[in-house]
Amino acid sequence: MPDNKHTAFPGRLVILGFGSIGQGVLPLLLRHIALKPDQITIITAELRGHEVAAEYGVRFVETALTRENYRPVLQRWLGPGDFLLNVSVDVSSVALIELCRELGALYLDTCIEPWPGGYTDPNLPPAARSNYALRESALALRSKQPGDSLGPTAILTHGANPGLVSHFVKRALLDVARDADPGTAAPADRAGWGQLAQRLGVRAIHVAERDTQVSRIPKAPGEFVNTWSIDGFFSEGSQPAELGWGTHERHFPGDGQRHDFGSQAAIYLLRPGAGTRVRSWTPLEGPYHGFLITHGESISIADYLTVRDGERVLYRPTCHYAYHPCDDAVLSLHELAGKNWHLQHHKRLMMDEIVEGIDELGVLLLGPQKGVYWYGSRLSIEEARRVAPHNNATSLQVTAPVLAGVIWAIEHPQRGVVEPEELDFARVLEICRPYLGELVGVYGDWTPLADRERLFPEDLDRDDPWQFKNIRVV
Repeated sequence: MPDNKHTAFPGRLVILGFGSIGQGVLPLLLRHIALKPDQITIITAELRGHEVAAEYGVRFVETALTRENYRPVLQRWLGPGDFLLNVSVDVSSVALIELCRELGALYLDTCIEPWPGGYTDPNLPPAARSNYALRESALALRSKQPGDSLGPTAILTHGANPGLVSHFVKRALLDVARDADPGTAAPADRAGWGQLAQRLGVRAIHVAERDTQVSRIPKAPGEFVNTWSIDGFFSEGSQPAELGWGTHERHFPGDGQRHDFGSQAAIYLLRPGAGTRVRSWTPLEGPYHGFLITHGESISIADYLTVRDGERVLYRPTCHYAYHPCDDAVLSLHELAGKNWHLQHHKRLMMDEIVEGIDELGVLLLGPQKGVYWYGSRLSIEEARRVAPHNNATSLQVTAPVLAGVIWAIEHPQRGVVEPEELDFARVLEICRPYLGELVGVYGDWTPLADRERLFPEDLDRDDPWQFKNIRVV
């Protein structure tokens, strides 16, 4: 791969957490940002990844951050103009952002994390354990910056999804618009993107992902196997299923709940995401059943594309994740549910033992006149290994946008708290492109009603195929 430097960074960079994403992004940061290994410090709760840090000559500090110690630990390594890259679990993102704003340091994370128990504590109501609530708490920091300054840039949720898929949505909307009118220009602001989606008839947006990576070591009983963070997948899969709720929807779910605060762009279900399935489609897989795992983009994309007349909402698409992980992870989830959502004692991250497969990750626009439109990345394990060390196909689709987000923050250091939709999508895709394999846009004629009555009659809304009632698997 070319060793082109997109930018230079003179400050100190702290990588918090060093699992699959931390280990995968480190070589990309050194490859594409002008900074030296002695500028980087890794702080992590476990020894895993020590060999990778040593390979690149990077300082490695094994320390678990807690409510009591995170400030003194991080203040040793962070100051004005430095950068905190947070790829950890069980450390409050809001607490870290507040500290970075006090210190004048830049910040990026891949999801908004609570302190331990925030996802799964049965003493908390489901609404408080939602990504909706976490997002509202992070966005509330915007009002706490003194004076007129927006403060140092803090990018929320910029991995694959949430993150990269928000840029895929903009690319997909432009593709569909330009197929109808080649002269269509990219909208200049948030209102323009919402109006474009409304004009194109987009009723719903799926983050439609099918991971086909296969290991030479089969899953064993009592083992959770995955191609990315097991703890992260378990945490988000244990949260209530969440989705942006569109204005076209006319069948509110029986187990659905609305929030009594915030943007009102999303709802949640009284079921864990790992126990909720939906119908979707990707070009290579075709129709499939995916898990409706809660993710920040389900809320932020729906909110960003909302069209309003004053306080009245005129348009909003339904938006949610439809995730079919690798087959061993599906078996792991099935076993997890059977054990009443108690995580298996043995955990294995698939990396070197993967022998074949791709991660087909993209966004599916439902409703445009020409049919559904999927835009995204087809990345094979062979290509991932060719272009980047310490990655598989799934992790590289995360680490590339992490790299792009870090570069964007360095280039725009005083933007305050921002979400992926507020970044320059063309710049992000430019940086990510060499690491995403084949980027394609494909139309399809799939609808969730196809062949549904061939075996069993169902209660469907045949007048509008894009109703969530038709999408959900019951």
